[in-house]
Amino acid sequence: MAGDGGLAIEARGVVRRFGPVEALRGLDITVPYGQVTALVGANGAGKTTLLLILATLLAPDAGTVRIGGHDALARPALARGALGWMPDTFGVYDQLTVDEYLGFFADAYGLPRQERPRRIRALLTLVHLEDHLGLPVHALSRGQKQRLGMARALVHRPRVLLLDEPASGLDPRSRIELRDLLRSLAADGVAVLVSSHILSELEEIADRVVLVDHGRTAGDHAMAEIAGASARVRWRIRSLDPEPLAAALDGEPDLRWERAADAAGGAEVGPLTEGEAAGLLARLVAAGVPVSGLAPAGSALESAYLAMTEDRR
Repeated sequence: MAGDGGLAIEARGVVRRFGPVEALRGLDITVPYGQVTALVGANGAGKTTLLLILATLLAPDAGTVRIGGHDALARPALARGALGWMPDTFGVYDQLTVDEYLGFFADAYGLPRQERPRRIRALLTLVHLEDHLGLPVHALSRGQKQRLGMARALVHRPRVLLLDEPASGLDPRSRIELRDLLRSLAADGVAVLVSSHILSELEEIADRVVLVDHGRTAGDHAMAEIAGASARVRWRIRSLDPEPLAAALDGEPDLRWERAADAAGGAEVGPLTEGEAAGLLARLVAAGVPVSGLAPAGSALESAYLAMTEDRR
């Protein structure tokens, strides 16, 4: 049974051109069941093009794509039945009520008629819209429509979930609830592939990270590998007196550092591992620098992304 292990998505050598522009250049990606995989890259890297191909909404010029064990190019209808798709922007039928909207998609996916009311109520409870059952869709806020879109993607109990910027328009509480929902789905064996620019939140959600750059896979890492103690990240150092700090940092061989740009002052150094940062702190204190704080300057995933895109600066 799908979801008991193995690969939910397997795409190899995917190429897609738009006229003279090659959006995907032989990209490879695999997504296992039971994990949240983050898709990370700059604007124009090819993430949305890839998601559209995986959702069977755009045909590649070359390559192979398998979704839920099905050849998505030869048998797209079978692949669509296995996956739930939530695009960055999607149309809603504003003239319908919330329950009619989900009922429409339940009908499209062939859910038995007697099961639909129970399924719709369960989904609306899951996305915290149960009090909006009979409300017209046009009366929902942007964040509520985003949550309705998540319910729509889950209506047929897919084992593969494709999400493009799912946190867009959500308030902080709704983002926390989305994080918990995705982790719960993965725990139930669902394969989740999520693209987002909110890297700090992806770090809390994802088990794996696939980095995409210029239409190619630039890296495929376990989150534990990126965010563990051996991960190299930038660090923020604050001092009661910035001049001795600057002098001491200048004396550190091979250390990259710059003055912090915000009002808090201090310096940003690295990337360094936790052990390297601890050693630097010990040397600064021993040199008499009045250090008042040392902390990561950003998430480990942000550091990995910045390292990948450094050549664009």
